[in-house]
Amino acid sequence: MMMEHRTVKSFLWTTAVAALVVGVCMVYSNDKGRPALKEAFKDHFLVGAALNEAQFAGRDKKGASIAIEQFNTITPENVLKWEHVHPELDRYDFAPADKFVEFGQGHGMFIVGHTLVWHNQTPNWVFEDATGRSLGKEQLLERMRDHIYAVVGRYKGRIKGWDVVNEAIVDDGSYIQSPWLKIIGEEYVVKAFQYAHEADPDAELYYNDFSVENIPKRQGAIKLVKMLQAAGVTVAGIGMQGHYLVGWPGVGLLDSTISEFAALGVKVMITELDLDILPQPDPSMSAEISRRFEYEAKLNPYKDGLPQEKQQELANRYAELFGVFVKNSDKISRVTFWGVEDGSSWLNTFPVAGRTNYPLLFGRDGKPKPAFDAVVKRAM
Repeated sequence: MMMEHRTVKSFLWTTAVAALVVGVCMVYSNDKGRPALKEAFKDHFLVGAALNEAQFAGRDKKGASIAIEQFNTITPENVLKWEHVHPELDRYDFAPADKFVEFGQGHGMFIVGHTLVWHNQTPNWVFEDATGRSLGKEQLLERMRDHIYAVVGRYKGRIKGWDVVNEAIVDDGSYIQSPWLKIIGEEYVVKAFQYAHEADPDAELYYNDFSVENIPKRQGAIKLVKMLQAAGVTVAGIGMQGHYLVGWPGVGLLDSTISEFAALGVKVMITELDLDILPQPDPSMSAEISRRFEYEAKLNPYKDGLPQEKQQELANRYAELFGVFVKNSDKISRVTFWGVEDGSSWLNTFPVAGRTNYPLLFGRDGKPKPAFDAVVKRAM
């Protein structure tokens, strides 16, 4: 793990130099002299954000400015998901993804591709023939291979890491009953990694999932990674999505999860970090995007602004989380927030549409919140 950590430090040094050359490395985020996140954590891990198209295409200048100033790694929210990049059998749409990659390259960032194989945001036609009947195993494997070769191959050498398989495990540690599993079987996970490695042998390949801090699901993810390793397939890391709540996960649960994943000999990444501070419509709520609930006023208590005591609660919780991350910085290679500022967060629409949420370090005005300062202090 120490060699992997030195690799991250080397990357940080290289990109910092490149950023200075092109004039985009900004050491301070505002006139109060706050260090940028990428500077504060340069000796610990990469710090990134998921970007939407408006941000990397330049329409959202506020979001783009924060991304350039604060982060040294980026992930696309949607443009590389199957329904966007490959909407029809014989048609790919690479234009938005090309802009995303150009944005990252232009600012010396480590670029992550999200995601190649998932049961959500994948069109029904992927699993069907021209008559609407379910494909056979070999037909679906061929379709998967063609998609991965086309997408990974296009960005070979530019996208440095890929979320190859996303959210294959359910809460009890078993496989989700997706069309991938039903048609191909567990082998689909192995094949996805195999095809991605063939398409770009130098890219890092990851498994990515939410709620893996819970022990049954954690064990399922560990079993999956061991299966890949036993099959001789390259797997570089495991992504813990990090869609967290004020009361979950506890410090001990988070710490033990990181340690158990690192013991597999792979990198550990926090890949989709945000902190939902609003009331939950269901106490068993998770990041499964198919779960939706009707709007109720009681579920949206801070539509006019977050009270000071809640701002402090958010700050304290983020400080707690980053305390664990820094403690485990010899195991963690990257921490990526799922979004740039509160106004663009998916948590304004999930699991209840029409709410006003405050899950990130930057407010709707683009300014750092108290949580930002709490996080930066953990780097010292």
